[in-house]
Amino acid sequence: MSMMSWTLHRDGKSIAPDGAVRPRERLTWPRTIGIGAQHVLAMFGSTFIVPVLTGFPPTATIFFSAVGTVIFLLITGNRLPSYVGSSFAFIAPITAAMGAGGMGVALGGLVMTGLLLALVGVIVHVSGTRWIELTMPPVVTGAIVMLIGLNLAPAAWGMVQASLGTALVSGAAVVLITVLFRGILGRLSILLGTAVGCVVAALRGEYDLTGVSQASWVGLPDFHAPEFDLSVLAMFVPVLFVLIAENIGHVKSVAAMTGDDLDPITGRALLADGVATTVAGLGGGSGTTTYAENIGVMAATRVYSTAAYWFAALFALLLSLSPKFGALIAATPPGVLGGLATVLFGMIAVLGARIWAQGSVDFGNPVNLMPAGIALVIGAADYTWTAGDMTFGGIVLGTAAALVTYHLMAAVTRWRGADQAVASPAYVAGDLGAEDAASAEQSR
Repeated sequence: MSMMSWTLHRDGKSIAPDGAVRPRERLTWPRTIGIGAQHVLAMFGSTFIVPVLTGFPPTATIFFSAVGTVIFLLITGNRLPSYVGSSFAFIAPITAAMGAGGMGVALGGLVMTGLLLALVGVIVHVSGTRWIELTMPPVVTGAIVMLIGLNLAPAAWGMVQASLGTALVSGAAVVLITVLFRGILGRLSILLGTAVGCVVAALRGEYDLTGVSQASWVGLPDFHAPEFDLSVLAMFVPVLFVLIAENIGHVKSVAAMTGDDLDPITGRALLADGVATTVAGLGGGSGTTTYAENIGVMAATRVYSTAAYWFAALFALLLSLSPKFGALIAATPPGVLGGLATVLFGMIAVLGARIWAQGSVDFGNPVNLMPAGIALVIGAADYTWTAGDMTFGGIVLGTAAALVTYHLMAAVTRWRGADQAVASPAYVAGDLGAEDAASAEQSR
């Protein structure tokens, strides 16, 4: 089968009750186009919020999300359905890099991160993922994701202070829409919550649409070139761990839904996202990742056809070619963003806990408890350390603390020949076996 061809699923109009449209299948073209439009709606709320929060041009970000999706589909041979959009994990390092050297330096950080991710993809394609699982166990990965969310909390509070009332309305709208509506409306909670917040902001005189009226209807996105400063690379390295976890999780999720063995293309997925992020950084877009929102659309429709994603990329590309549309996004009032950021940054933090839960992390064991706890305090308080011309913030230091502390404690525990380290303050009687409990007591 040619990579750019899909077989028709049954009659192209219906799906069996226990069936699904597989990645290399499709429904009729009108139905496929319609599902592609749903994917654009599903990803849009999350994708546009990142450039608005970071100060990047929205149309360039949407443009490169479309280009990145095409790159992803090509590199994975049309076997892995995915839309790649703005990654929330980049918000903190982009903001820091923008403050240190401007947009060009931030874009340079994206390019370097993308190249590192692409390199990881090549290594995984050759050697498999076992080394990643050993280097980044769930306790470490979850801590990194959580500390990124907590580190962003002050930024959310700063936007909320611009208009507390509008922030409360926009945040509450996202929460209520999520639980009130099923299907596609529920998955559009960020987009619809933004609309509600903007209406309230307009009624309160907080919405300045001057830039929208002056922008043209059709035009190229606002592209920017990167500038390279190795001193900012450390800010972006923690994001690499998050992107690896997100991409591997995406591959496993799609494999579980379709029943396909997708492990052989895990390396390709990492390579594809790395290339997409690199290309975005070269032109002014935000770093990309695979999107859980689009997994939700696939799960709801039972259509996993990669053909739908080609149309999603086309629709996103067309949206990016309207400066007026970009100006409308950029004009989102700070109060609205404050409400959205509170919800989104909190979700990032809790996703770290989800990784812990899925990995069955035992926090009765201090080898898990201490690295996670230390990393979270460092990230939330935004510890800083300056060495020469380089300044390392809370995310970098927290990530380093999680990795070093975990592997050091695990190595010493193995050296002692202990199956279980000394019981921690989180220990509850009955969690350990009698032999382990006695050993823990003797070592106190």
